[in-house]
Amino acid sequence: MRSYLSNPRLAALPFAVLVTSAALLATPALLPRGHAYFQADFEGTNALQGWNGAARVEGGHPTGQALIVASESSRTPPTSLVSVVLPAEAMRGYLVRGSAMVRAEDVGSPPNSWNGIKCMLAIETPDQKLWPQAEVGTGTFDWRRVGFTVRVPTNATKATLVLGLEQVSGKVWFDDVNIRVARPPVSREVAARAGPPFKGHALPRLRGAMVSPNIDSAGLRLLGRDWKANLIRWQLIRHGRPGQPSSLDDYDAWLEGELKKLDAALPLCRENGLYVVVDLHSPPGGKATVSGYVGSDDRLFTNPACQEKFVRLWERIAARYKDAQPIWGYDLANEPVEDFVEDGCDDWQALAERAARAIRAIDATRAIIVEPASWGGPGGLVDLVPLSVSNVVYSVHMYIPHAFTHQGVHGAGPAYHYPGMIEGKLWDKPQLEAALQPVIEFQRTYGVHIYIGEFSAIRWAPDGSACRYLNDLIAIFEAHDWDWSYHAFREWSGWSVEHGSDCDHTRPVGEPTDRQRLLQRWFSENEKPNW
Repeated sequence: MRSYLSNPRLAALPFAVLVTSAALLATPALLPRGHAYFQADFEGTNALQGWNGAARVEGGHPTGQALIVASESSRTPPTSLVSVVLPAEAMRGYLVRGSAMVRAEDVGSPPNSWNGIKCMLAIETPDQKLWPQAEVGTGTFDWRRVGFTVRVPTNATKATLVLGLEQVSGKVWFDDVNIRVARPPVSREVAARAGPPFKGHALPRLRGAMVSPNIDSAGLRLLGRDWKANLIRWQLIRHGRPGQPSSLDDYDAWLEGELKKLDAALPLCRENGLYVVVDLHSPPGGKATVSGYVGSDDRLFTNPACQEKFVRLWERIAARYKDAQPIWGYDLANEPVEDFVEDGCDDWQALAERAARAIRAIDATRAIIVEPASWGGPGGLVDLVPLSVSNVVYSVHMYIPHAFTHQGVHGAGPAYHYPGMIEGKLWDKPQLEAALQPVIEFQRTYGVHIYIGEFSAIRWAPDGSACRYLNDLIAIFEAHDWDWSYHAFREWSGWSVEHGSDCDHTRPVGEPTDRQRLLQRWFSENEKPNW
């Protein structure tokens, strides 16, 4: 599990507002990919014309001039930003990609993850603000390319490019700054699909949980036989030091070790009536995060070798498991993040298509499970269109509102109740359904099957809030005929339904918790595979 909204200001945004309007799609002259809304190399005598804020130009990358912003530690707060207004109306509905060359000198550590070196597009609509930005780093470093991607809401009223330093001191240089069209508005005009959607199984519903790859036979027996779950999501997950890129050199050896764990578990899954989702939690080219997980937000979209490795490994997995009865589907990448796509690399839509075709050449029937970028959240389906291969299931992860589900996970903060006011908005069951509206619309438009691969709430949410949140979510999933797996069973104690609500107690409690009883009540409705 990865937090797909690391900036808490973005975590509670209503993703439904990003849906592209039919009126915009009817516009006859769409801007092509690569169209530049803004570009600057800071050359010439009027290099800073149109910019607001204190900045100057000096030697740049590789020659010529660059914009430089400096912030002194004596300032309170130590912030220095420059900005330029962009044509918001022309950007409405488009997937926009920003990029810049950046170098830094003595940039301090920011107080929050969203502070620091800013290469950011501030977007305003009548009812919200967004701050998509590049992950740049701190300290001293030579020129590097950074970028970000965002779908601009169709009702955007203002867009401002912001560069500089926020809440940190030091110096930063910017050059070759670009804001371009990555993709035009998504067309939802499709031919009616004949027959029921492909599910990949004949059961009324799959209900289960995500598990650790180190789960033992007793855990699988408890989940499958005693609790009556009929599904597990099995992580192929790699650990490392935070910020350290994973190596392609030893990736195959790591993967083989993880697949051997799965090999050993499959007979136990069959014995206990558990379908298996093979979840590639750590694609090639990922980097370790603060939680130790390795995600897809480093080189998977900037290094062609990583993309080629990604396709080849799915051929390897498909050949290995094409006749393995308990396997329900292949989850191509956990919470893919394409904040920046390098020239010559595929974006997630194209890369998923390549991998799916490679799998289909080997395994003609197994479900291929596709999550949207970025971070697998419901709003990501706005940017995804169905793959042109057969037997695909579409999956999202549900941790909205993030301030509630992850309270206390990354440090102290407010205690939020559910239902209740969370960061200024009333969250209840109708609001959860509104947050899931992109999923509902995707299912309705394309006639496809939906699988909720992860959802949870931290166990110490106050006054039984976690159970009420989970209860409302599952009711929504069931109403829309979605398969689901809870995050997580016997993985980290913070998500465990076998642990109580006291965050200081890290051992399971003697009596079933209200969250455990909730899951078991739904699992009791399951039918088992007829193997």
